[in-house]
Amino acid sequence: MKILVTGTEGYLGSLLAPMLMEAGHEVIAVDTGFYKAGWLYNGTDLTAKTLNKDIRQITIEDLQGVEAIVHMAELSNDPTGQLAPHITYEINHKGSVRLAELAKAAGVRRFVYMSSCSVYGVATGVDVTEESPVNPQTAYAECKTLVERDVQALADDNFSPTFMRNATAFGASPRMRFDIVLNNLAGLAWTTNEIKMTSDGTPWRPLVHALDICQAIICALEAPRDIVHNQIFNVGDTAHNYRVKEIAEIIAEVFPNCQVSFGDNGADNRSYRVSFEKINTLLPGFKCEWDAVRGARQLYNLFTQIDMSEETFLFRGFTRLKQLEYLMRTQQIDKDFYWRKA
Repeated sequence: MKILVTGTEGYLGSLLAPMLMEAGHEVIAVDTGFYKAGWLYNGTDLTAKTLNKDIRQITIEDLQGVEAIVHMAELSNDPTGQLAPHITYEINHKGSVRLAELAKAAGVRRFVYMSSCSVYGVATGVDVTEESPVNPQTAYAECKTLVERDVQALADDNFSPTFMRNATAFGASPRMRFDIVLNNLAGLAWTTNEIKMTSDGTPWRPLVHALDICQAIICALEAPRDIVHNQIFNVGDTAHNYRVKEIAEIIAEVFPNCQVSFGDNGADNRSYRVSFEKINTLLPGFKCEWDAVRGARQLYNLFTQIDMSEETFLFRGFTRLKQLEYLMRTQQIDKDFYWRKA
């Protein structure tokens, strides 16, 4: 299958593109290059030829002959959305819908969109399912719900979108991120031997390893059309819902001599437990292979191998907000987040 993947130089994309190529697919990679600086280790045997392009500038000619698109190139996570809410909507909502419209016009038959369980926001009581009301709390999560709504309306006999609501990702990637909860706590444990939380750690978060997300994408691409057509799937495992304090305690058990402390209720009120019964029942071949303990051990072994320093952990290239603030401060990108000419 000829697959165009956006965001191939990101945390997930740098893992997904080689996996697709190893599975025999032809990959066209697209990435604007905001996070080129963040390379933690040499972890890929294959690298796809990359079109260095903003998704807002993709043309219908770029999509000729493409059979499927995996779209994950958006401004990622809540702090980034707060930094530039208007641009978040321009890229994450309008840019993503425009890409889907171009895909449909170009005859691309499948469109796999990376959504997020953050659309559930604050949910109490039973585990939320794909049928539960969404309750987005941030610009990032709101854009996910808008893209789902608008792209679902494009579905027909010739254009088949699928929406993957990923749990919070974790685990090693060459394009590492240290601004997501388990990875961040592991970095703190390694560099300071201390996890000092400002909150009480009671909010719930579902976790899913980056490699399990990639496997879910491949399963969705290769599944019979009637299973995935215009469907939403929560991506993860119901057993992998954790309180934030449990994640911290797991990290402390894996990383020697790490002390954990907790504070009062934090400002972040997001809390949700998620059911992943649908994906584990309906999507052929999908099963999570990683839990938080295994992921923590993976990171401990990686940090040991590369002798990770505090300077590396704190480097702007591994935190989305820091890197974008740097590109803005140095005027490498303009107010609309387009690259300036050198």
